[in-house]
Amino acid sequence: MLHLGSETGSRTTATNPTTTADPATTTAPATTIASATTTDGGTQPCDLVTVPARQGLEAVDILRRGADQEAVGPVLHDGACDTLGFLVPPGTAEAWDVPGSACTQTAGRGLRIPDEPPVFGSGWLLPPAEDAPVTDPAVLRAALDQAARLIEAADNCR
Repeated sequence: MLHLGSETGSRTTATNPTTTADPATTTAPATTIASATTTDGGTQPCDLVTVPARQGLEAVDILRRGADQEAVGPVLHDGACDTLGFLVPPGTAEAWDVPGSACTQTAGRGLRIPDEPPVFGSGWLLPPAEDAPVTDPAVLRAALDQAARLIEAADNCR
């Protein structure tokens, strides 16, 4: 999963990890914490929801194609761990309980989101944008639930 440093709290509900990192090729976790830039130039601290890449990609498609046209905030892709990370408002980690995902709390210790992803070995799937500083956690939860059902249905057709 995306690691944002050991000083953060994390609430994990993952029941079956999808990948195992090879200690010989894994780099030390980054020590940066995410935050989103607000329209007034300040920063807003964020929590980070990490999910398996397959479910996350489905959720991004659901969010971007949805009838409500909900804004999707920045999304990190960590290819080494095959995960996606969605930036969500601070405090989300306190109540996050979506199975198969984890929400890392930043407790307000944010940094400005740089042009380059803050985690080594990751890349922006959706880069930061002023019109979507973070993803609404309720909307993300619904998209992740729908994505899980779609994946289960597809896997059962095999």
